[in-house]
Amino acid sequence: MSSPSAGTGENRSATILAELAELARTDGRIALDTEFMGERRYRTLLCLIQIAVTDAEGNQRIELVDPLEDGATGTSSRPAFVQWGAPLADVLRDPAVEVVVHAGRQDIALLRRALACEVQAVFDTQVAAGFMGMPAQCSYETLLNQVLGMRVAKSASFTRWDARPLTEEQRSYAREDVEHLVELAGEIERRLAKLGRLEWAREECQFLEQASDERDLDVIFERLPRIRGLSAQGQGVARELVQWRERTASERDRPVQSVLGDNALVEIAKRQPTSARKLEEIRGVPQGSLRRGADQVLLAIERGRDRDQQPLKGGARPALPQPEDTPLIALSEALVRARAREADLAYELLAARADLQAIVVGERTGQRADVRTLRGWRRELVGEELLDLLHGRVSLSVRKSAIYVAPE
Repeated sequence: MSSPSAGTGENRSATILAELAELARTDGRIALDTEFMGERRYRTLLCLIQIAVTDAEGNQRIELVDPLEDGATGTSSRPAFVQWGAPLADVLRDPAVEVVVHAGRQDIALLRRALACEVQAVFDTQVAAGFMGMPAQCSYETLLNQVLGMRVAKSASFTRWDARPLTEEQRSYAREDVEHLVELAGEIERRLAKLGRLEWAREECQFLEQASDERDLDVIFERLPRIRGLSAQGQGVARELVQWRERTASERDRPVQSVLGDNALVEIAKRQPTSARKLEEIRGVPQGSLRRGADQVLLAIERGRDRDQQPLKGGARPALPQPEDTPLIALSEALVRARAREADLAYELLAARADLQAIVVGERTGQRADVRTLRGWRRELVGEELLDLLHGRVSLSVRKSAIYVAPE
């Protein structure tokens, strides 16, 4: 959409989104992609939303929705965008409308935050393609070529999407990202339905509905280096510093590590300086942060000293793999890869090496691993057989380059 004149932009955008929403509800499907900028920012900035819908005559309509069309340079989750983007939010939360994306984790996370809405009925073509034998992380261009026999030329992926006006090259690039996405999703769904795997793919896509780029301060605090080595008071100071750093990074719209790095934060919490001069003596503290925020850092330290902080415990560490586990992990991988190949599934859909390692260690220690390979359809396809293999109830053999499983 071209940039509207002042006073009419929000109405025009809302009108277009309302039209797209009506078409999406009628067709039961909406395809979308986003362009964004995350470099040198506290939060990734949503810069453009590309939407494709199909009308009653089967014609496709593509629109470029610009969250920055009013010239704003801040975060696109501002109240104005939430307001005029409401028609899109209503569609995204409607379980009767399938939301088609490709490699859409970041797209869904941005839209959930920017529009302050939940997203349901996600169908990710990259995820779904793995259920018909395509490699994991398969690119959009590869899928178009392999599934629809189409080729697209990409040329503007690393341009400044936050700069206005957008160039014709950028607009063309953005349109291409959704131009064939509806057709691609339809063909993948047709093939998966024929294979009896469409529901598997939809189940696998459900996790994307909760994709988020919100920062959990408790998790950030607990992942600080050497945090469990601090006293209860030191941990209280560290928690206050984490909160100060997040506020400061948000206000300055800068990455948190450019405000204060993790190692420097923990060192401050350990030494608890009482003056700006002593703060300067700590290695890794950015001088810019000191000039603009030394007083706030010292206040955070003081608050942390008085904080009633429950110290983090070391906790029971998971059992570590032993040298004798290595051949069992390799054997497990051979079985999983064989079953993936037989089922024409991407191996990565069934297990990662970390999953297999956890399973082997868990069976050795008597603490069954809670990993995806042992849940749902994966357990039915290979998980139960994998447990039988590790407990010696079945064995593997190789015949003409194929792996066979036989009961002991």
